[in-house]
Amino acid sequence: MTETKTTVSMMNQQLDALLYNETNLIANLSNASALLNQTMSDLNWAGFYLYQPEEDELLLGPFQGNVACVHIKNGNGVCGTALKNQQPQLVKDVHQFPGHIACDSASNSEVVIPLTKNGVKIGVMDLDSPKLGRFTEDDQAELEQFATILLKHIDIK
Repeated sequence: MTETKTTVSMMNQQLDALLYNETNLIANLSNASALLNQTMSDLNWAGFYLYQPEEDELLLGPFQGNVACVHIKNGNGVCGTALKNQQPQLVKDVHQFPGHIACDSASNSEVVIPLTKNGVKIGVMDLDSPKLGRFTEDDQAELEQFATILLKHIDIK
């Protein structure tokens, strides 16, 4: 079952308040992953991968949940595809996604939102669920708003 719009909207308001007057990337991603994990049901992973332009890959960042892959090449898997295309990825069954990277065999559905600010690729926000079809288009839209709020509170250099 997905969250109601009220629950996710409240989560987005909480994020804005939680990150008030804080711009540190790691601190804000850490709190954001904890908030996602606490608020959303049926997750086994909620977190972030950070873009490393020198290697053209994503590197594991702050997260809540099961152990995860550490390096993901740009364009590989759901996260790498979101980064490369700069488009959210809503995958109702990850086993049907060409090139899916199975970091956790318990994951069955996934939503990934690219994080870019002022033209600078920061990385991706990734949520996994053991339930097939866990994420809806409404969830994606609310998570895109969550990402917008998060990016507002991050300074990039």
